[in-house]
Amino acid sequence: MKEGLLLVLSLIALTSLCDTINQLFLKSAIDSLHFIPTFNLIKIFKFIFRLLITPRLWLGFVFSLISLCVWLVVLSKADLNFAFSADSMHYIFIALASHFVLKEKMGFGRWLGTGLIVVGIIFVSLS
Repeated sequence: MKEGLLLVLSLIALTSLCDTINQLFLKSAIDSLHFIPTFNLIKIFKFIFRLLITPRLWLGFVFSLISLCVWLVVLSKADLNFAFSADSMHYIFIALASHFVLKEKMGFGRWLGTGLIVVGIIFVSLS
């Protein structure tokens, strides 16, 4: 494997990892508030205020910003169609984090779909 390709794939993996951590913080922030959707404007504004003072929301934004910065480096080193296809790694990371961190149930179909994404990433990386 070419050294440049390994670097780009590592950076894409880092971007996907940061995106996954971001999503975990956002999910944790929103779950901590026990929000029930409503059309009451006062309740919506109170919810938004509570959300904005939740540290996990801001940690999620930090990881999103890190991901963006790394992604810009990736775009400077790789073709967009390759980078975007390989960035599908975040689907794998999200599936694993959902199962192991959030204890969400994953059926056979989801695992199979995740496996097919892995196969697709391999094909894209080798082309």
